[in-house]
Amino acid sequence: MVREPTILHADLDAFYASVEQLLDPGLRDRPMAVGGNVILAASYEAKPFGVASGMATWRALERCPGLIVVPGRFEEYLRISREVMAILGDHTPAIHQLSIDEAFLDVRGSERLFGTPTQIARHIRHRVATEVGLAVSIGVASTKHLAKIASQVAKPDGLLVVPAGEERAFLDPLPVRLIWGVGPVTEERLTGAGIRTIGDLARAEPERLSSLVGTENSHRLAALSRNDDPRRITTPPRQRSLGAQSAFPRAEPSDRLIAETVGHLADRVSSRLREKGLAGRTVSVRVRFPRMRSVTRSLTMDEPVCTTLSVSEIARSLVRQALTDNPGEHLITLLGVSVSGLDQEAPVQTELPLGIGRDDPQRAGSARGTARREVDRSIDAVRHRFGRGAVGYASAPQAKEWSVPDAFRDLAQRDRRTD
Repeated sequence: MVREPTILHADLDAFYASVEQLLDPGLRDRPMAVGGNVILAASYEAKPFGVASGMATWRALERCPGLIVVPGRFEEYLRISREVMAILGDHTPAIHQLSIDEAFLDVRGSERLFGTPTQIARHIRHRVATEVGLAVSIGVASTKHLAKIASQVAKPDGLLVVPAGEERAFLDPLPVRLIWGVGPVTEERLTGAGIRTIGDLARAEPERLSSLVGTENSHRLAALSRNDDPRRITTPPRQRSLGAQSAFPRAEPSDRLIAETVGHLADRVSSRLREKGLAGRTVSVRVRFPRMRSVTRSLTMDEPVCTTLSVSEIARSLVRQALTDNPGEHLITLLGVSVSGLDQEAPVQTELPLGIGRDDPQRAGSARGTARREVDRSIDAVRHRFGRGAVGYASAPQAKEWSVPDAFRDLAQRDRRTD
């Protein structure tokens, strides 16, 4: 049965960098990037020099001496993303947002209102360009996997439709790295075995492919190479956790490093919890050592928490526990903080000052717990009016200089390629 191309994958071009160029006309048509010590995104003018996300900034400046590096403005990215997603939502309720800058749409049922899938894609591109001021590339195909590949091929600022019945003709000559799940390591293995295109992958013997990438992965990659992708557009389930992490060069886990990094991450996670009206019972940390070895530690409380100082205190204690349990490790390369067991934040009954028991700040209704909630509310109000950088906690400032803000983790695609 031939499936008609009704699935769209919309992907904003060089999103962070494009937003900065939109907000600052002086950056337009110039090689620029968003980041700190690490490049988070590069403009299309910078990419020909070899500047890419994840690259150390000093190396990017070596490759492109005229590169302009600006810090990210998450609030602006989020605001503009919401504007774009609202435009997408105007065309169909069947939308799955993958990240801040990309989403899948199924436009079956929308054709009587807006025309063919191709016409819908053109209309979306026109509205995003005129109403928001950004370029969005769109792939239109019969499956999610194919639509995503089509949008990549269409970049920058393009529209590509894969007609029904022509899927294999489109896929076969494309490089194998475009397949979902083929990262650099897998690509190297495949190309080293002479499997350079998606067509090569589709024709590969199952036993040979299994020996290269493993049995389970080989079945999945072979199916995708044949455009065998039965997944439909579904609304993601309710969020079960919120987290943030910061990677950095190998560093000694000093008290200052831990306090600043964990404080910064706890501030980000907790403010996002409060913004969503959520609180969680379990705080977890992740500590990564050299050679990509990671350990996690968690603590579940009797009461859910969402205050910054409480999450920070618990997380610091868990990090120290992880380090104590691994005495042979003297350097770390990543710290992460997350809160799970989420539920709607419940009204808090303030405890009467009867002098019974300890004034535990982890109890939301205690005197100290109430004080922490009021401090957070005040900080949230100032940030809402003047921006996130207007006020913060003392433990966080230096960490921002070298860590990747967790806000950007929120923007990273969830269906990312892995090896």
